[in-house]
Amino acid sequence: MYTTKKECVAMLLAGGQGSRLYALTHDMAKPAVPYGGKYRIIDFPLSNCINSGIDTVGVLTQYQPLALHDYIGNGQPWDLDKQYGGAHCLPPYQTALGAEWYKGTANAIYQNIAFIDRYDPDYVVMLSGDHIYKMDYNKMLQFHKEKNAVATIAVQDVSLEEASRFGIMITDEDSNIIDFEEKPKNPRSTFASMGIYIFTWKKLRQYLIDNENNPDEDKDFGKAIIPNMLKAKEKMVAYMFEGYWKDVGTLDSLWEANMDLLNPNIPIDLYDPEWKMYSRNPIMPPQYIGPDAVVENSMITDGCVINGTIDFSVIFEGVTIEAGATVTDSIIMPGSVIKSGAIVEYAIVGENCVVNSGVQIGARPETVENRDDWGIAVVGHNITISENAKVLPKQIISENM
Repeated sequence: MYTTKKECVAMLLAGGQGSRLYALTHDMAKPAVPYGGKYRIIDFPLSNCINSGIDTVGVLTQYQPLALHDYIGNGQPWDLDKQYGGAHCLPPYQTALGAEWYKGTANAIYQNIAFIDRYDPDYVVMLSGDHIYKMDYNKMLQFHKEKNAVATIAVQDVSLEEASRFGIMITDEDSNIIDFEEKPKNPRSTFASMGIYIFTWKKLRQYLIDNENNPDEDKDFGKAIIPNMLKAKEKMVAYMFEGYWKDVGTLDSLWEANMDLLNPNIPIDLYDPEWKMYSRNPIMPPQYIGPDAVVENSMITDGCVINGTIDFSVIFEGVTIEAGATVTDSIIMPGSVIKSGAIVEYAIVGENCVVNSGVQIGARPETVENRDDWGIAVVGHNITISENAKVLPKQIISENM
């Protein structure tokens, strides 16, 4: 039995249903949704962990976990296949007291106290599985230690107009958190919580036990653990993060995050050799761009066969776009086929779909009379769209049509 102590372990919350992504999460957990041509959303926190020197990660899964479990495997693509530590998928499981689903973020960690205790860590990093960002958690940990804090919460300074969408931290001049407001109508601060926490484990452990033993409390960090720590006047500090960060919990934000990769003015760099983003990718031949194909300002991944027209789009591995097909301002996920004569605009097409000839998916904003009727069109995974069918802006397709 290994007894090597770990200074810090990470717990990655990846069990959410992702209901606001509709057809894209019908049969997979939100962190398993493809992003950026060759990645899945969960690649970002996993890559951040290993780049930050954290080699022990518990991935808490619940909703539709199979695709996520298969994808993570033994953690090898992220160098998390360690004999002691590494990546571990942690679904709810049966104990002598019975079995139950995770009832909230705090309960999910509570149910895995034994896993954390195996490594006897001084600190625990709490992460979400549905954000796109590159962050050095070790810098945040050093800040936590310098401040001698019980809890450190990563924040971004957002606009006053956006602040009411987030949990807001009110701080003093020394970064101490003196109050917390969940989605306030009239924000007293613009420091938005990113859902990234570092806790001193011995302290957090007791708060989790006390929370579990109180039947009247929510089993959630934002609704119980953090307010309880504030009431007890624990040392809590805000860590300011100034890099790119995007919560991709909605269809619009997922589309925007992919399009951001094509915008040279937005600071998300997937090509930085000093901070590599790792993923598990199928082995495929290089992409083929046909002699009559037109490709502008787009990302094309391995295994694609492109003979049509593509502009400002992200094309995942193994996609076929036939001659005479047009894809603009869109995301085409792995294995899908866009047949000759099809037009895809401002849309997300899921994995392994067939879009037949003459199909129109989505539309440009300026072609819609009422702006409220416009939005991203979405086709779920494994869908076939029949010839000459039309998928309107904002429409979500979850079965063959």
